[in-house]
Amino acid sequence: MHYTVIDLSKWDRGKLFRFYIEKMRIVMSLTVDIDVTNLRIYSEKTGVGFYPLMLWVVSKVINSHDEFKYSWDKDGHLIRWDYVSPSHTDFHDEDETFTKMVTEYSDDLFEFCNMVKTDQERYKNDRAVLDDQPLNFFDVSCLPWVKYKHFDVHVFDEGKFLAPVVTWGRYEPENGRLIMPLTMNIHHAVADGFHLSRFFNEVQDAITVLK
Repeated sequence: MHYTVIDLSKWDRGKLFRFYIEKMRIVMSLTVDIDVTNLRIYSEKTGVGFYPLMLWVVSKVINSHDEFKYSWDKDGHLIRWDYVSPSHTDFHDEDETFTKMVTEYSDDLFEFCNMVKTDQERYKNDRAVLDDQPLNFFDVSCLPWVKYKHFDVHVFDEGKFLAPVVTWGRYEPENGRLIMPLTMNIHHAVADGFHLSRFFNEVQDAITVLK
């Protein structure tokens, strides 16, 4: 895991970051309906599961932008990871519990999806947030049982958790398309409404161009 320590005095966003960390700690949450018709078609065509495909799309967009890769080192310095990986859940229907694991991000779609499948098989008997997970992560969860209008997750720390928290729900047919709610929570210290909006637009674009 490699990272860069951020010098706030030389960072264009330094003053904004200080304000939203020191004076007004705000986490923004936004839910947008995404057309996942093409992702479902691609899943059926390739035999790759919808869930790992969506994990890859979200991870690819997040890793394309610095604002989603900030964290803190052990000494409390602001850092930016070279890349971040999804900390995702595998739900177990038989006992209604889950396993929380990190699958290392790869820009190669099929390599990443195979790693997700391998991790799910490896940890299928665990019922926990796995120990010793890498620190360069962002959070992902899925609510496939409901198509919601809005979803918000509160991280109860000191208000300094900087990584994205991403959630999506069940997709349902609307006017001949499959529409799915997608949510991101992100600290205002590292991102603005512009960056949040761009995330959703680029997720939609990444799904649309899959062949």
